[in-house]
Amino acid sequence: MAENCKNCNHLITNNFCPNCGQKKYKRIDKKYIADEIQYTFLHMNKGFWYSVKSIIKNSGKTAREFIDGNRINHYKPILLTFVLSGIATFLTYKVLGLREIMSAYYENNHMSSKFTNDLLSFLSTYTSILMLALVPFFALATKIAFKKYGHNYFEHIVINSYFLSFYTIFSIIFIYPILFIFRNNSPQTSLIITQLSMLVVPILLVWFFKEFYPEKKLKNIIINVLISFGLVILGYLLLLLIAILIGVAIAMIMGPETLKYMTK
Repeated sequence: MAENCKNCNHLITNNFCPNCGQKKYKRIDKKYIADEIQYTFLHMNKGFWYSVKSIIKNSGKTAREFIDGNRINHYKPILLTFVLSGIATFLTYKVLGLREIMSAYYENNHMSSKFTNDLLSFLSTYTSILMLALVPFFALATKIAFKKYGHNYFEHIVINSYFLSFYTIFSIIFIYPILFIFRNNSPQTSLIITQLSMLVVPILLVWFFKEFYPEKKLKNIIINVLISFGLVILGYLLLLLIAILIGVAIAMIMGPETLKYMTK
């Protein structure tokens, strides 16, 4: 039975509005809720786990397939990154207790002010969230480094979302179990494990981009990865410096107590 769309008032003769795509009006009832739950579960089951398994098998190839248009079975890459980063944050905060461990390390060694202690603890604990926030910057770095390979900036956002998902899955499978085993040791042990885990990032980048560009020589991939990694490190240090300067400026404006928190 034909009816007007509740969104754009266009005439609907089938199940969806031909103008805006909204589904034909249906009153919310028990069947509606059941259908929504079923759709959500099946979509999560098929799309999410399919993408995770594909990334584990061949992360770069999975990203290339999505970029080239094979998208129907894949979970949205940016949403996938959000979900995995949320899982990683939950594990580091609730299961591993990494923030408390890092905070204890910096405080016991009297390495810094309370502010620097909190900042370093945050950076050590919420690596996935920090990397997620910096995806647009990572995309700029890889766009510059791989500019001859023909992908635009927005495609590099998707590419870096897939790499971050790959790195997060790698961390959950390999790094977090090690941190869990040694969580009751000295805080320095957890710090060393966390720092060593970052050394694997360039290797994972080369692996990822070689799978993404299988037709390119390994030597060229390594050079471009080193360029992009260098740009990311410089940008990271710059952002860290800006954050500290802004914090100090705010502390000076807000008064002695805040300044005491900011300085040693």
